[in-house]
Amino acid sequence: MASFKIIGGVELSGTVIPQGAKNEALQVISATLLTKEKIIIENIPLISDVICLIELLKGLGVKIEKIKKHSYSFEAKNIKLDYLKSSDFKKNSQKIRGSVMILGPLIARFGDARLYPPGGDKIGRRRLDTHLIGLSELGVKFKLVNTEFYELDGRNLKGNNILLEEASVTGTANIIMTAVLINGKTTIYNAACEPYIQQLCKMLVSMGANIIGIGSNLITVNGIKSLHGCNHHILPDMIEIGSWIGLAAMTQSKIRIKNASIKDLGNILTVFRKMGVKLTVEKDDIIVEKQKKYNIDTFINGSILTISDAPWPGFTPDLLSIVIVTATQANGSILVHQKMFESRLFFVDKLIEMGAKIILCDPHRATITGINREYPLKGTTMTSPDIRAGIALLIAALSAKGESIIHNIEQIDRGYEEIDIRLKKLGASIERI
Repeated sequence: MASFKIIGGVELSGTVIPQGAKNEALQVISATLLTKEKIIIENIPLISDVICLIELLKGLGVKIEKIKKHSYSFEAKNIKLDYLKSSDFKKNSQKIRGSVMILGPLIARFGDARLYPPGGDKIGRRRLDTHLIGLSELGVKFKLVNTEFYELDGRNLKGNNILLEEASVTGTANIIMTAVLINGKTTIYNAACEPYIQQLCKMLVSMGANIIGIGSNLITVNGIKSLHGCNHHILPDMIEIGSWIGLAAMTQSKIRIKNASIKDLGNILTVFRKMGVKLTVEKDDIIVEKQKKYNIDTFINGSILTISDAPWPGFTPDLLSIVIVTATQANGSILVHQKMFESRLFFVDKLIEMGAKIILCDPHRATITGINREYPLKGTTMTSPDIRAGIALLIAALSAKGESIIHNIEQIDRGYEEIDIRLKKLGASIERI
């Protein structure tokens, strides 16, 4: 198990280029299974979750070639379905949550798939219901075998009207990828409409799919017989962009974030501005200004500012950990309400140990009283529980006085490419040990 050793309290400066979006990458790479023709995908983040998915596709027989560092071609011409029954498939598919994304393409094109309980972050219950129930409404039959895996049979598929119980991003993606190749029209009500879904739909349309309502919560898919190849460019990762903003604020640093695709960030910049972080926009770049202090807004009536997650275009739950750590050094108070996952706020115990003033109200809510730079957080030893909590603890350590050790950094590597190398270029004192 690798660790980071960090000497905090160092001012950073420089320019960063955000990596490609992890969540989009997992979807569009899975979508390459929908055609036997070659697909080229650019701006792929080389993080462990994505690399694991690529290895999974290689096992299935997808021909994958590296064009340059972040660009690959995928050709799913000769698929080996027997791989689904192998121990390698079981082991690799259980490593990442994103393995569930290959269900839709495999079912749509071959009528056959197998699902082991996927891995990923331990942040509370992450149900598979949206995937399995949505697919069953398209005619997929599934059964649990030996309480170990689900066997899915998609030989008799037909378009249908589907109302999703929750606006699940991955659930919506799976249904869309299934519907594009089956007979009839599929309408998806309460569909997720995140930029990742929009990007997936745009890629599928460029492959020949017939999709109406992109960017809305009502998506209509008219199934066709086959799809062809295409070129696709992945958006910059909005979660990483938010992480860089929080880092700059906490370390009193001036950082330029280049090519941030600002039109796809939703209300992320608005939320950080409410927290007092000074941001300027130049074309498609974000400049986080150096500032000693920042003041959290209140609501118009003077009550405490509340930030909560919500389906797009609401605030993404993946950035609430960054909001929490950024608030610790602000002037003012804030209530963070994590609605989606019940275990995602437990990492605040470590921030409290470092000197932050946080009250964990319940598994879903925390109140943070900013200490207004009256004293720095103090370095400590901690363990990263998941990707987003891990990056929040890393930001805290970079702003803290003294040495910090973060264990289990494999969790951070799952979502952030070469984060230690990129931080060093900004002037951070960080070593991988």
